[in-house]
Formats: sequence, structure tokens, C-alpha cells
Amino acid sequence: MEIEERKYGQRKSAAFWAVPFIFAFALLFTACNQIERPKTEPFYAQTAPPPRQEFRWSNGKTPKSFDPARAAAAPETDIVRAVYEGLTDLDAKTLKAIPGVAERWESTPDFKVWTFHLRSDARWSNGDTVDALDFVTSWKRLADMREKAANSYLFQNIAGMKMPVPAVENHAGEPGDFLHENPSDLHAPVQRPQFESNTAPQSQPLPHTDANTVKPVEPNAENGKTVKKPEPPKFGVEAIDDRTLKITLVSPDEDLPKLVASPIFRPIYGDGIEFNDAGLDADIVTNGAFRITNLAETGITLERADYYWNRKSVRLEYVRIVPMETSEKALEAYRAGTIDAVTNADFEPLALKLLTPFDDFRRTTHSALNFYEFNAKNIPFTDRRVREALAISIDRERLTEGELEGSTQPAYSFLPLGEPNVTALSLDVLRAKDLLEKAGYPNGANFPPIRLVINRNDTQQRVARSVAHMWKQNLNLDTQIVVKELADVEKIRVAGDFDLLRRGAVIATSDEMVSLASVFGPAKKLEEISTKDPKKEETLSSLRTEKIPTPIQKAIETPISPLLLPDAAPPVKTDPQPEPTMSEADAIFNIYAIPLYFPTSYSLVKPYVRGFEMNGLDAPMLKDISIDSNWQPKPPRGES
Repeated sequence: MEIEERKYGQRKSAAFWAVPFIFAFALLFTACNQIERPKTEPFYAQTAPPPRQEFRWSNGKTPKSFDPARAAAAPETDIVRAVYEGLTDLDAKTLKAIPGVAERWESTPDFKVWTFHLRSDARWSNGDTVDALDFVTSWKRLADMREKAANSYLFQNIAGMKMPVPAVENHAGEPGDFLHENPSDLHAPVQRPQFESNTAPQSQPLPHTDANTVKPVEPNAENGKTVKKPEPPKFGVEAIDDRTLKITLVSPDEDLPKLVASPIFRPIYGDGIEFNDAGLDADIVTNGAFRITNLAETGITLERADYYWNRKSVRLEYVRIVPMETSEKALEAYRAGTIDAVTNADFEPLALKLLTPFDDFRRTTHSALNFYEFNAKNIPFTDRRVREALAISIDRERLTEGELEGSTQPAYSFLPLGEPNVTALSLDVLRAKDLLEKAGYPNGANFPPIRLVINRNDTQQRVARSVAHMWKQNLNLDTQIVVKELADVEKIRVAGDFDLLRRGAVIATSDEMVSLASVFGPAKKLEEISTKDPKKEETLSSLRTEKIPTPIQKAIETPISPLLLPDAAPPVKTDPQPEPTMSEADAIFNIYAIPLYFPTSYSLVKPYVRGFEMNGLDAPMLKDISIDSNWQPKPPRGES
């Protein structure tokens, strides 16, 4: 369709505005409606509110499943949060845990055993009571699904739910890499190459085994003696009674109430057999603030649930999820007033620039990280000073504003949620040079070329060239950029044939420990540091006497775990021995990876919509939203 140009009347000279706007629009949408930015209008689209408490929401394409266990990203996670309720929920503004089905909870002093007390008035949409056994059954199903469940790394710390063999990264359900072919993709949800939708693939039901059952004694074929097979770990989710659920963890986690607010932990009614069939079912039994009442090509209709325990506080009567195949079509509908909010849309960079000044356009740091992982077994990267020098010699502001066209946020730490800490790992060329000299490489002398492995992607190649230029300019270090296909990058990582390797991780929770595990895997241990480095003793001696550098010291608010310090003695083994955990302070101090940038997500929300809060997890809370029916469009600024 032809690009139309709005008339600015007597307010602006047509000759002044026509040329730059036609040029900009031609670049942005050669076959779509224009985005216009008259300086006199505060909102991109001012339309009257709907006549009833109805919220019309475009959050991507049509969802593939309503199964909480398979919901990896929007739009599936949006539906799950609306129609299912877990033990807890997250405050959309603060991302703190708030009561859900559980009205209160407590833990043992070591944060390894948690007890959740369920409210007595929690109901399923058919009127049945939600009880502790519903959670036990649902979470056993998760454990049986294993890697077929979305984001299965989220439940690996619960006793008896860890998969029996090490998970291969980037397969379904594990922390995935996100790939971006151009800067406009940097805010988009994770795309997993193994399957088309944002849900985990369908799986056949696995034979159910009770993890609490002791295996029988069997004969040993080798010597004829009888030996007892190792008992599987006891399933760590137990219904003490109808209203009490106990959860036992492998390692302490003080953020567990935040973790169990994730969509995959929300209970389902029964054994979930209805989710094994292809297609969507509007008749499923749910326990959230809304229930599904209609499925159509034009969208999915939700209504306020009759049996929801807090129904009186839910203002919206209806929610209509309107699928849109493209961001251009979503913008057209938003402009026309047929939808009230747009999220999960892939806007082009020029569109973002034109939308930014409007008051109904919102930008949020997305909970994902692009970073370079060190091979800390390779000399000279065994030396922490070398790793810090490389990390603080990168100008992230220039990187994000230049190569990434302002569509990302610079990452000075590893976790995007919460207040950004611009002092941690910030640019400090003088200190970087000093660290490199103390490590034995003054002005880069005798430092081997850095082998930086990246995936074959135009954006990542530009980023890598920019970083390599900074290392050369600031530290006089040479970089060999090795470009490989994604599958080959993972093989190289497993083989350890790299110095630094580009990775991306989507962080699906506000739980600090689990979030860091999605980036690093298990906490780094002493054994992972090579003992062949002739400079190791010098490095350790320096760390024993040198204070933590000021920028990093400011970033650390919790004590460093002794297990993670390079000069720590191996712990005395006891039985049982919990797995070591990592804090963000540990990650910043040890610098086993260089954080580069956080992607950004965007939304458009009409001014009459109240309570719609976007956050790093892209998890708005529908039960907080209402429509201000009295709101009316106002004349453009400067007009009476």
C-alpha cells in the first residue's frame, strides 16, 4: 500500500515536514502504513476506551499450547499467568514474590527446606479445591518430562527433579542462546532452533516411577553377590496435608518463592493428558484469575473466573488476546483503536526511533544477556587480572549506541533485573593497562592472539570486530575472530578449543542463584583453574595481598563465597555435600565471562489502561489491570 502522509495543517509548513518524513517512511515501511511523530501529539494513538472492562492485547502470534510445562515465552507464558496461579506470583513492578495459592511460607535457616501454606479458598474453575497434592502431581509430571519441559533448568535444584544425565545446552528446555540477525531482533523473545514455536515440543507420556520407592536388591553378575542398587533421590516435593506443601532443595536458595512463581511451576488439574493432543482446548480446568471461554481465528477470549479466591479485586471482566503476524499489523490495529496494548513485537530500528518520543511507548530492559565466556583453563586467561583487564577495556556505551543502534542496554554486571550497577566492570583503560602489566604483559607484549569464537551472524560479527578494535586500541592486543555455525560453536565450547566464546542466555526468573546458573552452569570450582600456568602462584599471591578493585568492591554487597575464590583450599568433603552456589558478587569478582549487553523489549499501551506494568521478565499481571472508562482523547498540545 502507498505511504500516506498526515497533514499538519497550519501548525507546520508542509514543505518543512514532507521531505524528511517521506524519506524516513520509505526506509521503514515500503509496503505498510506510516509511523508519524507530530511533536504536538503526546500519544502515538489517542482513541476512546472500550465501553466495558475489556482489555484487548496483541502479544505476538497465536499460542501453540496452554500447558504451563511447555510455556517458554510469550504469548504462551502470558496465557498461563492469566489462567493458572502458582504458589506465588510476582509483583509486576518490583518482581518480589507475593502470595498466590500459598498465603504464607517459611524456610529452615539454611534455606534448603521450604514450607508453603495453601489458602483454603483456592479453587479450580470447576469448583474443586486446589490442594497440596495438585502441586506434587504437577511437579512429578515436570520431572518425568525432563528436557521436554520448557526451561527445565529451573527445577534442577529441587531434590529428585534433577535429570539423571548432564543436560546438553541449547536443547529444548535448557538455557537457550538467542540469535539476532539484525539489531531489530535484539529485543525479541528467545528463538530456539529446535522447534518453531515458543513452547517445548510435545512429548509422549513417560512411564511413571515413584521416586520415593526403594529399589530391590539384585544379584551382581560379576561375582554372584547381591548388591543394593543406589536409591534414587527422594522426591523433594511432599504434601504434608491438603494445605501444606514441603519443598526440599539440593542447594540453599533464599529466592525460592520468586522461582516458583515461574509459569512452569503452576499446577494443572489432573495428569495433563489433555495437553498431549495437538491444538488448543478452551475447556481445560484452570485455577487463575481468568478462564478461557472462546477460541477463534480472531483471538482468544478470557473471562474473569467465577471461583477465583480473590475475584473481587479483579477489575477486568474480559481479556481478548489478539494474534498479529507482524509488528506492522499490530501498529495498524493499535492506531485504529481495536487493540489497547502491543507487546512482543519486532520493531525495526527506525520505527523505534520514531516511536520513542510518544508517551504511550515503553522500553524495558529484557531479562537476557549477551556475553563472552572465558576458557579459564587456557593461559593467560587463568589469570584473573587478565580477565578483568579485557572486561574493563570495552566501551559498552559505544558498543550499544554504535553497532547495536541503541536497541540494547550496556551490561556492567550479569543480571539485568533490578537497578543497574554501572560501577561494576565499567570502562577503565588505565586500570586495565596496569592489570595487564602486573600479569606480565606490559603494553600487550608477548600476549598471544585472542581466539574469539562467535556464531555466524552479521550483528555478532560487527560486535566482535568492534570489541577487537577496542582491545587493540586500549591494550595493544590482537584478536582472531573465528566465525562458525551455531552447532559448531557448541562443539567448540565442549572441546574447549577457544579463548573467548560468544554466548547468549535468556534468564527466565528473578531468582539470583538460578539465573546465574543459567549463564554459568554450576558454580566454578578450584579444579577448573589450570595448574599449569607458570604465573599462577604470582596471581594468587597478588590476590592474597591486593584489595578488591574499587569498581568491583562497590558492586559487591554480599561476601564472596570461599569456594569461588581462586586461592581457596578445597572444602573437606562431608556426606551429604550440597552443591556450591554462586552469587552475582562472586560472578563479578571472578569474571569468568564478560557481560556485553542486555536486549530490550518494547510495548505500546493506551493511556486509559491502568496497572499494566512491563518488566524484565515480560510478565505483566492482568489481575492488576483496569480500564479508565472516563478517559477521553485530548486535543494536541498547543491547541485549544
